[in-house]
Amino acid sequence: MHSRNSKWHQHLSRWIFGSMGRWWIVSLAFWVAGLGVLYVFIDFLRLPLIVGTLLAAEVTTILRFVVNDFWVFGQDRLAWRRLWQFHIACAGGAAIWWSVTNVLPRWNVHYLVASALGSALSAIFSVVTNFKWVWRNRRTLRTAAELSIPEATRSASAE
Repeated sequence: MHSRNSKWHQHLSRWIFGSMGRWWIVSLAFWVAGLGVLYVFIDFLRLPLIVGTLLAAEVTTILRFVVNDFWVFGQDRLAWRRLWQFHIACAGGAAIWWSVTNVLPRWNVHYLVASALGSALSAIFSVVTNFKWVWRNRRTLRTAAELSIPEATRSASAE
């Protein structure tokens, strides 16, 4: 029984303190930062809501990519490919966020509350695209592909 609890504890610890836990920390931090950026664009710069939400999404997307790339997923350097993939992945989440943020105020929901709801709805989509596409373990994929090559072919190409 102790062994089962120990394995469960190890799994939970890896999840909380590993890349998934760091991803959620970054996501929550940028959720708050995004609300601040949106507030500045709308209330201080007096941009129209549609323009302010698009600009806020772009600014926070680029900054979040840099933090995710280095801190969450431990990359040594930024890569244009990951940035492009992250941008595409964020487009789906951003479309969810932007739509909710712009539609709910038509029903007298404050734009900051609408933004928070849109963020929550796009979170699962973001987790899947970030972990399963943008930062998937390419070494594992490469190793799997190498395993499908017959040994004789590999040794002949090595010569």
